[in-house]
Amino acid sequence: MTRPQRHANGRVALLASAALLTLTLSAGAQTRIEADSNRYTPEQDVQLGQQAAAQVRREMPLLDDDRTEDFVDRIGRRLVNEIPAELQQPAFRYTFDVVNMRDINAFALPGGPMFLNRGMIEAAGTEGEVAGVMAHELSHVVLRHGTAQATKGQKFQLGAIAGQVLGAIVGGRTGDVIAQGSEFGLGAYFLKYSREYEREADLLGAQIMARAGYDPRQMANMFRTIARHGGSRGPEWLSSHPDPGNRYEAINREAGMLDIAPSRSSSGEFQNVRAHLGRMSPAPTAQQVAARAQGGQRAPQPTSGVGQGHVDPPSSQWRTYQPGDFLRVSVPANWQQIGRGTTVTYAPEGGYVQTQNGRSAFTHGMELGVIDSDGAALREATDQLVRSFVRTNPRLRQQSGYSRTTIGGRQGLTTTLSNVSEATGEREVVNLSTVQLRDGSVLFLIGVAPQDEARTYFNAFSRVRQSVRFADR
Repeated sequence: MTRPQRHANGRVALLASAALLTLTLSAGAQTRIEADSNRYTPEQDVQLGQQAAAQVRREMPLLDDDRTEDFVDRIGRRLVNEIPAELQQPAFRYTFDVVNMRDINAFALPGGPMFLNRGMIEAAGTEGEVAGVMAHELSHVVLRHGTAQATKGQKFQLGAIAGQVLGAIVGGRTGDVIAQGSEFGLGAYFLKYSREYEREADLLGAQIMARAGYDPRQMANMFRTIARHGGSRGPEWLSSHPDPGNRYEAINREAGMLDIAPSRSSSGEFQNVRAHLGRMSPAPTAQQVAARAQGGQRAPQPTSGVGQGHVDPPSSQWRTYQPGDFLRVSVPANWQQIGRGTTVTYAPEGGYVQTQNGRSAFTHGMELGVIDSDGAALREATDQLVRSFVRTNPRLRQQSGYSRTTIGGRQGLTTTLSNVSEATGEREVVNLSTVQLRDGSVLFLIGVAPQDEARTYFNAFSRVRQSVRFADR
């Protein structure tokens, strides 16, 4: 079974504190927006963003065209100069790069680096529409949404968070590759921007645009254009920027409450840049870039040789681990901890392998992780988790309903699923258990074993569940 994606920071990827970011109307009528709780410092934002930006520059094709880069940089600097004083971070380092990719996408990283796809510029109709996308992305940086979301989503160790934050923020197919994602593809599931964060970025972005002399209605127009592209799958940008609901109307409503500074835009410059891009060779798609990157990537830590070698059964001796400050768990002594971000895998030698397409998978063992329930009851949150697995594992099937189980002294749910292992091509059985934590998030435990070894491993999975001890009281 292919393993989920992760992120990390001190505790086991559990969603930490509840969101404190509020939207209220100030006396001046525009919506007042305050930053959410965040366990990272601004300097850590910069560190993470710079690490991730370096990875982007290695793995994604930059346009490196002076005319286009200067155009985008000018817009970016103009917007940065209008960030509200109370939200400015002197440590942040804002940069603006154009990625030579056809897909409509843009993303910004903690601490300031922003990347705008060539396809986004080519889809825009005005400079204001380009500025609208950039103002939205800049607002994610200013409000520190990347690390605020990571704060909620991490409970395991800090580990390779730069790549994981990047994979989630980039979103979609390319993000999976950048984050070295598994077929489970849970990276975006953990760190994808929430609808609340999208609403905040829309509204703050509109305010920054107005101060910079752009009509915020251009942002609304661009988002409507984005929504119309790409057919049923939609543009890649939408995979990490979900519509918070009535987006077009909400931005226009906010725009009506704002005083727009005198415009300094030049329609001629925008049209010249568009014409200049049109004379270049067509940009590759995200899928083409991802295929190239995937061909050269090697998953971390799994054994070489897909599905080969003997795997010992669970040891009769057990070992206790503390993957986060809220959780202890015991597993067979011959299972090793493999920690990457918001999930931790425990697998025997030979049970964690690399598939033929270069991704990591575990064929024997158990994985623990945490998801944000978004206020849903345990049954609903578990249903959503199963659906997220099925989306990226098309041969995964739920074989039973839910049965009640005890995990760490709390009532949880367990269900059995079947799958065909990408690593071995053989049928495997999957045991999924979930339990609600005190902060409303959900701990999941996924046990995986080949079908002909299921009985032995299911006994071990049951003992692991019984061994769980919580300290999140």
